[in-house]
Amino acid sequence: MKAAFIAAVASGIALGGPAAAQISDETVKIGVLNDRSGLYADLGGEGSVVAARMAVEEFGGKVSGKPVVIVSADHQNKPDIGSAIAREWIDRDGVDAIVDVPHSATALGVLSVTREKNRMLMLSGPALTEFTGKQCAPTTIHWTYDSYSMANVTARASVKRGGDTWFFLTGDNAGSHSQERDGIAFVEKAGGKVVGTVRHPLNTLDFSSFLLRAQASQAKVIGLANAGGDTVNAIKQAAEFGIVQGGQRLAGLLIFITDVHSIGLKDAQGLMFTESFYWDMDEKTRAWSRKFMEKFGGRAPTAAQAGVYSAVRHYLKAVEKAGTDDSPTVSKTMKELPVNDMFSNDFKIRADGRVVRDMYLFEVKSPADSRTPWDYYKVLARVPGEEAYRPMAEGGCPLVTP
Repeated sequence: MKAAFIAAVASGIALGGPAAAQISDETVKIGVLNDRSGLYADLGGEGSVVAARMAVEEFGGKVSGKPVVIVSADHQNKPDIGSAIAREWIDRDGVDAIVDVPHSATALGVLSVTREKNRMLMLSGPALTEFTGKQCAPTTIHWTYDSYSMANVTARASVKRGGDTWFFLTGDNAGSHSQERDGIAFVEKAGGKVVGTVRHPLNTLDFSSFLLRAQASQAKVIGLANAGGDTVNAIKQAAEFGIVQGGQRLAGLLIFITDVHSIGLKDAQGLMFTESFYWDMDEKTRAWSRKFMEKFGGRAPTAAQAGVYSAVRHYLKAVEKAGTDDSPTVSKTMKELPVNDMFSNDFKIRADGRVVRDMYLFEVKSPADSRTPWDYYKVLARVPGEEAYRPMAEGGCPLVTP
């Protein structure tokens, strides 16, 4: 039924008003695709599935009178596996929308499938800016953050505070390259200087040689352009080398609260970074996060997991308003509706698919300053989305009219 409906629309068959407003297969099916067993499992993984189900529960398990089903799979941070799962989900299982997809190279592979199949893709986990640039697609929305916004806020603030020489420790993958590229640009734009870079393989266990090069550079700031387990291992080993005690400072370009939890406040204290969500920000974030923590073993949600909830919730609102799960129609409706939830206040989705949300500069607390479990951050600044994100005209998205 789904294929026939899409084919009919594509070929211009007159379906009439009531026929066009329908839920294909009598079910709305959403696939949470992410790393469930590797270095990004903590930042997304099962927690993203929990977040997606919370959004569905708010709708009573139905939208437009039809049941909503959540499915999930492990892409193992491999583009071929992620693409194959996406294709199978769409062709065989009738999945209407895919969400999360951390690991930018894998997300690019999935995007090629959803673009071909004209299905909804809501990216929460990956940071690559190309998703709203040359790789933008009519049915793709980049939801939670990107490397441009995080590098912009963190680098400018660090240089302003005296951290005017940088050395980048970078993962050798697409998302980390994007972090490094944007980080270098903003350090230099702020008047700072990049004195060196080094790249490490994904899922590195021994950072000693890379950290020694960073230490020898005498840069005031070591920028961590990586994520998940790689960030955790780099910071833990930096503490063993006494890098911070020696006068250098660490700045994370993609840090999650689960990273800080794994590292511990003793070694993570003073780390400066940018995020779009913190569970203890205000009453709305605390109320939602407590519900999440009750369902997920007391663990605080990451920004990526909060973004999955937000994306699924907004998607269901758009399906309900449009009366259909036809992806181009839903995407158009999502961009028309303001994004409102526990950490979104009338935020807009641009034509290039970028959710323009506020970003926050954080610093990790010392053990003495932390009063309760997961009380890890202090807010240094709030940066409006319009200042944090790349201007739409500069991205090169073919959907944007010059």
